[in-house]
Amino acid sequence: MKEHVQHNRADRRRRGRRGLAVAVASVAAGVVAASALAPTAAFAGGRPDSVQSSLNALVKDDGMPAALASVKGRDGHTRTYTAGVGDLATGAKVPVDGQIRAGSNTKTFTAVVVLQLVAEGKVGLDSPVETYLPGLLRGDGIDGRHITVRQLLQHTSGLPEYMDAPALSDFTTIQYRYFEPRDLLDGALAQKARFPAGTSWEYSNTNYIVAGLLIQKVTGRPVGEEITKRVIDRIGLRHTYFPTPGDTGIHEAHPQGYYRSSPDAPPIDYTGMDSSMAWAAGAIVSTNTDLNAFFTALLGGRLLPAAQLAEMRTTVPAELLGPGVRYGLGLQSKPLSCGGLLWGHGGTSPGYRSRDGVTDDGRAATITVTTIPGGVGAQHMADALDAALCR
Repeated sequence: MKEHVQHNRADRRRRGRRGLAVAVASVAAGVVAASALAPTAAFAGGRPDSVQSSLNALVKDDGMPAALASVKGRDGHTRTYTAGVGDLATGAKVPVDGQIRAGSNTKTFTAVVVLQLVAEGKVGLDSPVETYLPGLLRGDGIDGRHITVRQLLQHTSGLPEYMDAPALSDFTTIQYRYFEPRDLLDGALAQKARFPAGTSWEYSNTNYIVAGLLIQKVTGRPVGEEITKRVIDRIGLRHTYFPTPGDTGIHEAHPQGYYRSSPDAPPIDYTGMDSSMAWAAGAIVSTNTDLNAFFTALLGGRLLPAAQLAEMRTTVPAELLGPGVRYGLGLQSKPLSCGGLLWGHGGTSPGYRSRDGVTDDGRAATITVTTIPGGVGAQHMADALDAALCR
């Protein structure tokens, strides 16, 4: 859902009114005992498995209720990992490769569909949004006649963040509330443009609400159906789906996700939710292994023609997301400590955060935790992902 919050003007978007950057060590205190941590696996020669060690540390040191990972190594084999507990109330085990809310990884799925429409000649990447959604984008410094489709996908449109609207100021009150996409967009259009289109970069979920509306206008079908047909079914992601209206649960085995509205507030089980608040920007449910398969298929040319994939991989600086991070069209790149780049996106929902990446030589890794970590925990997740891809 809201890769959102952490990407919006960096720390300015992490203010306490949502508590999204709050460290949650106390969530697991007294519940996640040492016995809940998976034993550190070892490879041939007795070397400890660094991925398992990283997950154990995210639980023990950073207070994550659970951590899950799926890693495809240089040998082509996929290994899955868990640490912690899947349910704080019962102490249930973490399901291996359980389903999670994939948050803003959804943006890459949405961008793929838009770029497929570009390849089909139905959408112009550098055409104004006005061409497809006449009169939709109007506001203080906002004009769809001067915002292109590319700028939506690249976060260079200047559109303000709909998540900053008053209706979304308290997640505890809207867990099961349904939002129409236009409701979300109106929350953004009531604000002033962040900057003139094309002059800067800033992450805004509003861009992908507009991209979803564009897909629906051009295809005449719901965005979830188009993502399912054009991406999920096309490459056989058996554990991934775009929730339909009113579907608030998670279909398969999954760890519970938890949210805190403030440092001293009790954890809220936010596993069930109406994901309409995220829609084309962050609604998808998936697994770590399916996310690896998706990004591998995308980078391998199975979803887009070469020309559109090249456009997707053409990036601009996005240092607000981290040192060396660049953003393409719904796709991020980041340097690896062992050389080369990881390509992926990452995602955050009130109960889950995922970090993922694939490399051009076929390595892939996704790590998910079941609450939103604070600054140190977030860095530990990034370090763990780098280590998983570089080991």
